Amino acid sequence: MTVAQAIHAAAQRLSATSDTARLDAEVLMAHALQCSRTDLLLRHMGVPAPDGFDALIERRARHEPVAHITGHQEFWGLPFRVTSATLIPRGDSETIVEAALDACAAPARVLDCGTGTGALLLSVLHERSGAQGVGIDASSDALAVAQGNAEALGLGARAQMVLADWTQGGWADGLGRFDLILANPPYVESSAALDPSVRDYEPASALFAGAEGLDDYRILIPQLPELLHPGGVAVIEIGYQQAQAVGQIATQAGFAVKLRLDLADRPRALVLSQERQAMV
Repeated sequence: MTVAQAIHAAAQRLSATSDTARLDAEVLMAHALQCSRTDLLLRHMGVPAPDGFDALIERRARHEPVAHITGHQEFWGLPFRVTSATLIPRGDSETIVEAALDACAAPARVLDCGTGTGALLLSVLHERSGAQGVGIDASSDALAVAQGNAEALGLGARAQMVLADWTQGGWADGLGRFDLILANPPYVESSAALDPSVRDYEPASALFAGAEGLDDYRILIPQLPELLHPGGVAVIEIGYQQAQAVGQIATQAGFAVKLRLDLADRPRALVLSQERQAMV
């Protein structure tokens, strides 16, 4: 069986599992061949399918995320290693990077709360060569992934990963103040029905935040003013139905709030500054 035939069969096999069955099959074939997807499509479609491809497809058919099977996910045009200890970086979250770069043109110090793979922090550091960054996470396993990604991207000297949990007193002692704070906290309602690829494979501690999905916002946002330099900004990812509720938490903490939409025109981020004004 050729690569092209194997991909066609795999896409049919995955159609019941994935909305992106053909893409999944192509990415997994490229992984099996140890080539890029572009090279796969241009140069390898007629060669024999490699051993091991069927096993990769069976893993995906059991809802295992493609990023966990390959061990990597692209974000902001950069490759990030992922494991079961971290959330998989998603394209929607690139809105946070865009909003941060727009809101704070030249940050000297950047803090990423709940850094996971380090995707948000490292993407900003990649774009701002003069910046230093700190990524915090309550998971030591996630921090190891983030540190590895920083080093692989040549950013290890400018990124420090720190074990810290914002639900615990004293977590920010010694961190200092920052020009820019990024955060993608847990924001899924505890009763939410998630796709098995998320529910069964990504860390619950990074997903769920109480009955309304607001618990971590209520804890984290009021602590941010003490971590920001005067004129600093924070950019917070939100669920698409949470803009009003999280905006109220932020205004009560003394922030001005601006809403940022993602590419699908859904609410995706709040930009918080220290001059109070209505959310626009």
